[in-house]
Amino acid sequence: MNKTSKIYIAGHRGMVGSAIWRALEAKGYTNLIGRSSKDLDLRNQEAVQSFFNKEQPEVVIDAAARVGGILANKDYPYNFLMENLQIQNNLIDTSLKHEVEKFIFLGSSCIYPKLAPQPLKEDYLLTDTLEPTNEWYAIAKITGVKACQAIRQQYGKDYVSLMPTNLYGEQDNFDLKTSHVLPAMIRKFHEAKLNAHAPVELWGSGTPKREFLYVDDLAQAVLYALENRLEEHLYNVGTGTDLSIKALAEKIQAIVGHQGEIQWDITKPDGTPRKLLDVSKLHEQGWHHQVSLDEGIKQTYEWFLKHSDSYKEVKLNA
Repeated sequence: MNKTSKIYIAGHRGMVGSAIWRALEAKGYTNLIGRSSKDLDLRNQEAVQSFFNKEQPEVVIDAAARVGGILANKDYPYNFLMENLQIQNNLIDTSLKHEVEKFIFLGSSCIYPKLAPQPLKEDYLLTDTLEPTNEWYAIAKITGVKACQAIRQQYGKDYVSLMPTNLYGEQDNFDLKTSHVLPAMIRKFHEAKLNAHAPVELWGSGTPKREFLYVDDLAQAVLYALENRLEEHLYNVGTGTDLSIKALAEKIQAIVGHQGEIQWDITKPDGTPRKLLDVSKLHEQGWHHQVSLDEGIKQTYEWFLKHSDSYKEVKLNA
């Protein structure tokens, strides 16, 4: 890959896109382009085509999506389905029409069936029913994976899909209504600590197990896919290890320094019992994660503290 090749990173201001931008800049890539959602609405087909006509990118990395946790998926199923379909379909189809040779599509481990064997292999895609709490987002991402596979098969272009596990890190979303579990816990424990170490209520039983990947490690996987032609169309990206939500909560609680009680609301849904990725295919290609969960949480909490003014804190006890 030429370091001066024009590379368009869709979603470059988000947690994933900004991490990819940092990784490519650090590696010496000098012709990166991005547009904010205000400047380019990726849901608008005509706007996307106009942008490609003007910029003529040689490589496209799709890190743009509407994302959120269980609550957001439950409340806005149509938005999660339709907006993600619009974004990725416009990017994929326009890239094909503009002869973009390399396209990296980023999805999510939620594309795999709810009760598939663990760890999750790429071959398990479309073998059973999805987890209901995020099926709308998952269906959209599955469509993107299959579109890239079809282009690879029909046109021979290097379109590859990377499916990361649960991501966290710098520029994460800490809005309690739309955030994922790890950043939500960081904020809850932090605010409870400021509120005289008040109890923290968390959803579910704490028994489901999850895998977490620091976003800069995903960026390195994208860089690897950029600089190499991978043999297959779909690769999982993760650490290959998981832990229970209860263990995660206790780990974050210790790092944040909260000394209060954790209360589990078992009336709330747990989601998938376990979701661990089989990352052997990408390991065989030469990529491995570098950042431990403890170190990643510490770095994420430090970033949150620097930007906590952006979030409305709970009112402290008098």
